[in-house]
Amino acid sequence: MTAPPMAQRPSKLLLIALVISGLLALAVLAILLISGGPFSFGLSALMGFAPLPVLLAAVLSIDRLEPEPKLHLIFAFAWGAGVAVLLAIAFTEAGQSLFERAGYGTRIVNEVGAVLLAPVIEEALKGSALLLLLRRKREIDGLTDGIVYASMCALGFATVENIGYYMMAFDESGTAGVMQLFVLRGLIDPLGHPIYTSLIGVGVAYALTRRNPARYAAIPLGYLGAVFLHGLWNGAATLAPRTLLIPAYLVIMLVLIGLIVVSVRERQHLVAKMAAYLPGYESTHLVTPDDVRMLTTLSRRKQARSWARSRGLGRAMSDYQQAATELTMLHLRAEREGMDPDEFAARRDALLAAMAYARRW
Repeated sequence: MTAPPMAQRPSKLLLIALVISGLLALAVLAILLISGGPFSFGLSALMGFAPLPVLLAAVLSIDRLEPEPKLHLIFAFAWGAGVAVLLAIAFTEAGQSLFERAGYGTRIVNEVGAVLLAPVIEEALKGSALLLLLRRKREIDGLTDGIVYASMCALGFATVENIGYYMMAFDESGTAGVMQLFVLRGLIDPLGHPIYTSLIGVGVAYALTRRNPARYAAIPLGYLGAVFLHGLWNGAATLAPRTLLIPAYLVIMLVLIGLIVVSVRERQHLVAKMAAYLPGYESTHLVTPDDVRMLTTLSRRKQARSWARSRGLGRAMSDYQQAATELTMLHLRAEREGMDPDEFAARRDALLAAMAYARRW
């Protein structure tokens, strides 16, 4: 028996964009290696990648109820690490050269690049990954999805950017300089880029999941918010007095708290909707009251997967939980957006078939 499809097949365009982004990311790293030498690059790469596992786990943990397709997440990360980094360097240097030709000194040019050009250019390039994902509308079901995709892209960007900065610090101050910069970028403010770009993700997700006339205004508003936060931090770190770093950091942390609140509230809303919709399928014998209790609690979901793994059914339980969650989200989309009855029935039946295939206990 062949398993029913659980998600959209990846498009050729997505695969092509993923390959191009990945190759460009490797090209940037190769250029850094050649320009800085093995030791400088190795130390900087170690510092750049060191916090990444923890940061990835933190980002993905907010999307545990309905995880996004791995290929889409990899694309977002690769886009940030490749396309966004390469174009950001090119556009920022081009912009700074214009100010140089206008007669401004080196200090002013560097400050303009850090405080104005970098936020405007980098957030536009990172946010463009979200716009590319607009074609895969069914993969963005809420604001949390926008935050996850934006954060993945921003983490890819930040990782490669940090390697470059650590190499510059090594050239100027040696190992001590790298460690000092790592404390700031890798320990104190490792979530800076994900927080900035998440505002764009929220804007794009809002535009996709709402039906009010002004919903698309959320995209430029999210972009402006990202540019503001990015410029605020860069300005506080670049311009005197440096005492502004603490207020800027507090503002960014408040935004982070707001993003967490958004994700938690969406999760609570989804859980409540599961409890409302799934009992309606008890007559199919694919959902029982015990299943509903299990599906609406993260701890019980985890316990169910552990129980299933001990019996060789771990993948089946994960597929069942995912299909049941997507069935709830299908109802939410129909409730929110309206849907052709035949299309709704086709998607519903496909998800029920996936649940039937997975349910072997």
